[in-house]
Amino acid sequence: MQTRSPMTQDDAKRLVGERVAGWIRDGMVLGLGTGSTAAMAIEALGRRIAEENLSVRGIPTSFAAERLAQQFSIPIVNLDDVERIDLAFDGADEVDPDLNLIKGRGAAQTREKIVASQANRLVVLVDESKMVDRLGTGMPLPVEIVPMALGPVMRVIESLGGRPELRMGSRKDGPVVSDQGLWIVDATFDGISDLTLVNVTLLGTPGVLDHGLFLDMTTDVLLGKSDGSVEHLQR
Repeated sequence: MQTRSPMTQDDAKRLVGERVAGWIRDGMVLGLGTGSTAAMAIEALGRRIAEENLSVRGIPTSFAAERLAQQFSIPIVNLDDVERIDLAFDGADEVDPDLNLIKGRGAAQTREKIVASQANRLVVLVDESKMVDRLGTGMPLPVEIVPMALGPVMRVIESLGGRPELRMGSRKDGPVVSDQGLWIVDATFDGISDLTLVNVTLLGTPGVLDHGLFLDMTTDVLLGKSDGSVEHLQR
């Protein structure tokens, strides 16, 4: 008897991407997330458009998501063209039991948050490795900043118990630059004990555009599991 191979992380990502693509209906306005999991959902949506002549419009959260949407013939609009987004889908770096998130390893957290804030439904696509008891346990919190504010922002992060580090490019000299032309500071915590304090303090710091904490925004999580199933979590 042949045993079934365990699900890989990519298998789980593909599974949840296909599941959310199946939820999309004709005429919807969609928020198109950034990252490898969202990319699989965009690809699955593109297949539905080609096979079923599905009519949707998409608002991408990054230049990368926009290019991918164009590749799969998803019409692009912006927030000036629509009143609301019916459904936004995106990945996450960490998800806690209350479905709060850390996002931003792709440096697109600010645009992702703008799109999520305008969506009637935010569907987060993850595998089991992204579920944590407390945010900040395994992933740093990205903070997008004006370059001249680097020193002051780092000191604020330290006052909150974090260890700040300017994110550097892996294949170029110098810092990572966001789609807004700003820098990313990664704040490492040993678990964030007070999400509200960190959220409010950072947003109130001059020079901070936004950060990767998504609090009380998620409506649904599609969790790809190692046994090949998808668990649907709702707030």
